[in-house]
Amino acid sequence: MSPTAQTTASTRRVVFPFTAIVGQEEMKLALLLNVIDPKIGGVMIMGDRGTGKSTTIRALADLLPEISVVANDPFNSDPNDPDLMSDEVRQLLQQGASIPVVPKKVQMVDLPLGATEDRVCGTIDIEKALSEGVKAFEPGLLAKANRGILYVDEVNLLDDHLVDVLLDSAASGWNTVEREGISIRHPARFVLVGSGNPEEGELRPQLLDRFGMHAEIHTVKEPALRVQIVEQRAEFDQNPLAFVDKYQTEQEALQQQIVNAQNLLPQVTSDYDLRVKISEICSELDVDGLRGDIVTNRAAKALTALEGRTEVTVDDIRRVITLCLRHRLRKDPLESIDSGYKVEKAFARVFGVELPENDTAQKNGTGQIKTGVR
Repeated sequence: MSPTAQTTASTRRVVFPFTAIVGQEEMKLALLLNVIDPKIGGVMIMGDRGTGKSTTIRALADLLPEISVVANDPFNSDPNDPDLMSDEVRQLLQQGASIPVVPKKVQMVDLPLGATEDRVCGTIDIEKALSEGVKAFEPGLLAKANRGILYVDEVNLLDDHLVDVLLDSAASGWNTVEREGISIRHPARFVLVGSGNPEEGELRPQLLDRFGMHAEIHTVKEPALRVQIVEQRAEFDQNPLAFVDKYQTEQEALQQQIVNAQNLLPQVTSDYDLRVKISEICSELDVDGLRGDIVTNRAAKALTALEGRTEVTVDDIRRVITLCLRHRLRKDPLESIDSGYKVEKAFARVFGVELPENDTAQKNGTGQIKTGVR
């Protein structure tokens, strides 16, 4: 290892390893699928306080492999994909200029609750634009989050207008700032992760529907598992580097699994009959719009790729459909989000299968989901 690499490794903040996180399989699966296919549309994680939501999301960002970015570019522009580069970089490439490229860790951007729209979207310096005749743009958090993860804790307490802005950018992959007749647009393709506590109120159904997946997490009930989690945390706090080293092999294996899945995803196919049945379930559950159908198909393909296969199976659909549909069911605003029972019942009827008895109580603390993650 070079001295520079050693310095970087020693100065980088040590993060709890993703593979060391016990339980919370639903949340881990939803996050992994969104990283494999960001077009799924993000995850809304709802659950009790102190269940490791922030820890898991930071661990995921730390786990991801480095990406190639244009040096000193505030938008983390991809040197090879025009959809993920700023206009300036694109113009330089068209002019045949050589562009310096550097590796960079995937960014995880935390959106503070009190953030203003200017802080999120960026601002245009009108005075500079008028006096110097240049588009003086001060990038915001959306620029920093391009090709990374944007995490909003307590998203249900965030101003609805800001949530709308975030969801629009996440869906289109672009952020546009307009002021006094000056318009600036830059790529903003990120995985949007929102978390919240249901006791503090639900998100409006219209906004909730825009999140690709909805994971529910609960406090682990089993005493032995609780002790394991407490002891792990104490061990990590006491000697973070030694704890991280212990999980290094598993971390590297999962990182490689994610890279392989991202490369395999374009080759994954889903039988026409399965796609029809997904739409039949959405129709039976009276899901508004077609987002439910689209996200379920995407998530099933991402899961297939994660496990190194190229053909979607009925079991793949079973494992993702609750995550994709439970928050889209038409319901009374005062009613809480369906735990998944209605979705599972509809799935069992349409596919003509019997669900395992323990499937409804989605084992957040004790169950296992086949992802190659312990």
